[in-house]
Amino acid sequence: MTRRTVRIAMNGVTGRMGYRQHLVRSLLSLREQGGLDLGDGTTLWPEPVLVGRREHALRAIAEQHGLEHWSTDLDAVLADPSIEIYFDAQVTSAREQAVRKAVAAGKHIYCEKPTATTLEGALELARLADAAGIKHGVVQDKLFLPGLLKLRRLIEGGFFGRILSVRGEFGYWVFEGDWQSAQRPSWNYRAEDGGGIVVDMFPHWEYVLHELFGRVRSVQALTATHVPQRWDEQGKPYDATADDAAYGIFELDGGAVAQINSSWAVRVNRDELVEFQVDGTHGSAVAGLRNCRVQHRSATPKPVWNPDLPATEAFRSQWQEVPDNGDFDNGFKAQWELFLRHVVLDEPWRWDLAAGARGVQLAELGLRSAAEGRRIEVPELSL
Repeated sequence: MTRRTVRIAMNGVTGRMGYRQHLVRSLLSLREQGGLDLGDGTTLWPEPVLVGRREHALRAIAEQHGLEHWSTDLDAVLADPSIEIYFDAQVTSAREQAVRKAVAAGKHIYCEKPTATTLEGALELARLADAAGIKHGVVQDKLFLPGLLKLRRLIEGGFFGRILSVRGEFGYWVFEGDWQSAQRPSWNYRAEDGGGIVVDMFPHWEYVLHELFGRVRSVQALTATHVPQRWDEQGKPYDATADDAAYGIFELDGGAVAQINSSWAVRVNRDELVEFQVDGTHGSAVAGLRNCRVQHRSATPKPVWNPDLPATEAFRSQWQEVPDNGDFDNGFKAQWELFLRHVVLDEPWRWDLAAGARGVQLAELGLRSAAEGRRIEVPELSL
């Protein structure tokens, strides 16, 4: 077995997502299993080079995981010809400039979303990457979650018949930061720093809807800042200037309608932090991060509305669990494996920077819809 090392500049690994999901649970997990078997007698060995602004944090992560290479000098790292891939999980406001530098340096690009703060910026990144002839990808992790993989299986098997609607609920209570520390960084709640739940979550909803149900044709959104004051990491109060909740309606190709609520100011009364209910002429399903339940039309009960009597049916018990029928790996790791195979073996890949731009577009139009109080068409993008 031949080992092929691929060196990856990882910018933003001191943040929660970059560290936990991309470094530890993806690339380091690949190393723990002996590398990625490419199936041709070659094992791909990812070699992370940590990049960031906080020297002490980078050093601590490197020492904890036995990694040799880290730097606070992004330009020097990008000038290193042995670096093949640049990965970016920084705050959104810093991503576009760094990705531009990496493209100019001829590195393959893999990055978190949103890819830029504006649609034009996102499209320009896609154009530059195509012109440079490099491979590029955007993280679209929810497609690789067990619950949505089961949902895809149902769709491809024709379980739903004609799909009528999709209803999504996402969110949880993020503490204000005064008497309990917040679970999310304070910049998420400042619009001037690139925060807001629309910017954060609408790119997710775009690729979930696009991949599973059809292209988004229109958006109508209402946003809110339900918690107007929060406390930052130093315990200082600040005004929340970004939306912390968004209520969106999306018209899809084929006529289905999706309604998705996103909120950091909601207490969870669901089985999972995100759930999608899909209703079709032949059956319905409720999919979360890991689980999926179904109700076929042949087993659909016939409830009768009577507000004068207590409910006699246990509605949740009338649904059937979809079996795993396979092993599900970490969704971030699964997509990393596909991207690495795309880079090394030129295997097919469709989640590129153009796909990332669609997410930025939907967020931009969602905010515009909320500001103008109207439904807005979503045009197809072209580079």
